[in-house]
Amino acid sequence: MDHTEHSPQTSTSETSPIGDATATGDAAPALEITTSRQMLAWLAEQRLSLALTTYQIGKLFFIGLKGDGELSVFERSFNRCMGLCPAANGLYLSSLYQVWRLENLFTAGEQQDGFDRLYLPQVGYTTGDLDIHDMAVDADGRLVFVNTLFGCLATLSGTHSFKPLWRPPFVSRLAAEDRCHLNGLAMRDGQVAYVSAVSQSDVVDGWRDHRADGGVVIDVNSNEIVASGLSMPHSPRWHQGKLWLLNSGTGEFGHIDLESGRFVPLTFCAGYLRGLAFHGDFALVGLSKPRHNRTFSGLALDQSLKDRQAEARCGVQVIDLRSGDAVHWLRFEGVVDELYDVVALPGVRRPMALGFKTDEIRRVLSIEG
Repeated sequence: MDHTEHSPQTSTSETSPIGDATATGDAAPALEITTSRQMLAWLAEQRLSLALTTYQIGKLFFIGLKGDGELSVFERSFNRCMGLCPAANGLYLSSLYQVWRLENLFTAGEQQDGFDRLYLPQVGYTTGDLDIHDMAVDADGRLVFVNTLFGCLATLSGTHSFKPLWRPPFVSRLAAEDRCHLNGLAMRDGQVAYVSAVSQSDVVDGWRDHRADGGVVIDVNSNEIVASGLSMPHSPRWHQGKLWLLNSGTGEFGHIDLESGRFVPLTFCAGYLRGLAFHGDFALVGLSKPRHNRTFSGLALDQSLKDRQAEARCGVQVIDLRSGDAVHWLRFEGVVDELYDVVALPGVRRPMALGFKTDEIRRVLSIEG
């Protein structure tokens, strides 16, 4: 199988190869994973595993535990994978020009080699390169995704690239121009509720001129802007009666006060924030190292890191919502500098998936019923 396992790390790092074997025999680039001292024990106590995407190297990662409590890291290759969300018995994953439905093939209690989930890319939809960001499944089982290229919410189509569902009132028409950089999607009670955008621009690529303070959160049902003045906001999520948000340009995790429209920061994180999931009283926040280009430079995050004498990190930070403390963390070093999405998998100890780089997918057969 084209996967790489990594031993648990508490205070040191282990260097391991990552990626699929190449015909040339060149050495694979290294991946280093470090965890806080109690991260693995916390995953065991919570009966939780994680799924992560990085479009930087096109990998879907599964973070879980082996039978002896050591860290299990399983990866598969999907070109430019970004959006990731749970489905009834699996996951949806966006890639460069496709959306994949990954179905879990294991029945309750079934295991293989210590793995208790096996995700198969069962159905693929060819969408073209829509730059799909956040995705979610509504109460009717319909996938809704952020079509960032066209600046709209959309769903899958059996005959076309996508079916548009909604666009911000300030975007005058559907055009493949990434005008406002619509990126985030929050569901509430199984229905689409809020979206985030980097700007209110209505010209091609106009969002880049408003990165520092042009970000907004929009109520999809009323078309009202419920928060503005944000810095590259990402990953709005409704949890425990609050609308949580990553104010990525400042490195802050917090919530939106819907009465005042004010962003209320809870925790500063040392990184560019993308990807947010919840498990009870804990938030799992994805961190990336900012790229040194026009998109990421000149943000308040740069000065905040300098003031705190901190370096940007890539990984996942576990935040206790009751205190705002970062109680656990997992870090990536080496070939991985950026993450996009984070999904919590409750009740799962050690997940794995099939991919297309090796041919074992040809030999995995299942019969319905």
